[in-house]
Order: sequence, then structure tokens, then C-alpha cells
Amino acid sequence: MMEHIGLENVLPAQIEARSFEIITEELGDTPLVPGTEPVVKRCIHTSADFDYAKNLVFSDGVIERALEALRQGAVIVTDTQMGKAGINKKKLAEYGSEVICFMSDEDVAAAAKENGTTRAAASMDKAAALDRKMIVAVGNAPTALVRLHELVRDGALKPEVIIAVPVGFVNVVRSKELILELKDVPSIVARGRKGGSNIAACICNALLYMLDERR
Repeated sequence: MMEHIGLENVLPAQIEARSFEIITEELGDTPLVPGTEPVVKRCIHTSADFDYAKNLVFSDGVIERALEALRQGAVIVTDTQMGKAGINKKKLAEYGSEVICFMSDEDVAAAAKENGTTRAAASMDKAAALDRKMIVAVGNAPTALVRLHELVRDGALKPEVIIAVPVGFVNVVRSKELILELKDVPSIVARGRKGGSNIAACICNALLYMLDERR
């Protein structure tokens, strides 16, 4: 039936593999930083947006740093419950780790109200109190990145890696540039307005799948 109406006859189990074949074909000779291809392609797979082949910025050595951090059980801290929900927790648990989001915590809400800031910013303060290796994945709140920049600058927090991919219009572009200015912390940044919690999660998953392939 599919052949008669112009659809590909692809079995459900083969859809993801076929999607990645199409992405690879359409990327053609688009230059990608060696070693970052799985991350870029998964972002495109998640969003159907080929702009990620150009707007994702990878600091030197960030992929290896992220993989080593995950291998050592680094916790992932997100700025949204949606981002947390999208990360493969089963894979993460295999490396003795977990994903945490403080946005719904009552003490975070109270701190935000007291300090006249956002929950996202307050959640970064709570993350700074964790005595653990961490990867911070921000897909929604530029205020989380601004506060993260301040904490790193002041020596209060030094994540293994920062994934900075919030989406939107207000302070989004500049907040990402602040992260790129942090030369001592490796980062993956989606320059410009595009991003989202789904992109933050898919980058984390891409890294976990890369780690699986190296076992």
C-alpha cells in the first residue's frame, strides 16, 4: 500500500536508522568538527532542523571531557523537568549517575522569591552546593546561564561541561555568549535563538550513546 502512495516501506524498528541515513545524505559535505558528528546529527534528528550543523559550537576537547565525566558518574543538572524527562535515565544509571532538576523544589522557589530572581537562577545556586562532578544542561532559561556564568566566574562552581541551548528571544543570545566566554569550562552552545529542553536532552543522550559505543 505504501508503495502506491509514495511512502517509503520502512519497518518501525528501522525508522531511526533510516532517519540518520537521510540526515547524513542531506548534510553532504557540510563541514563538522571531527568527533561531534553524533551530537549534531541527533540534534537534527530531534528537531528536523539542519541549522544545528552550523550553530552548534563545541569548545576544544568538550566531547572527550563530557564522556569522561559521564564515565566517572557525573550527575546531569537540568533547568527544566522536561529536559530531565527526556534524558535516558537507564543509560545514565549504568554509569552510576542520575539527572537532577531543582526547579520544583520549595526551597528554590523560596530563594527566588526572597532574592527577586528566577527559579532557574536559584536552581543553579542549589547546584553549586552539590559536592559532585556535574554536567549542567540548560535548554530553557537564559537566567540559569547568567547565574551559572556568575558562579563559575566567582569560583563557586566549576562544572565538567556546560550544555547551553535555551530557546527564545529575551536575553537568550547574550546568555549563550556569556558561556562561550568561560574559557576554563568546556561547553556545547547553540548560538542564536534556537534550542530547547528537547535539544539539551538529546545532546546528553547522544553523549551517553557515544559512551556505549566505546565500551
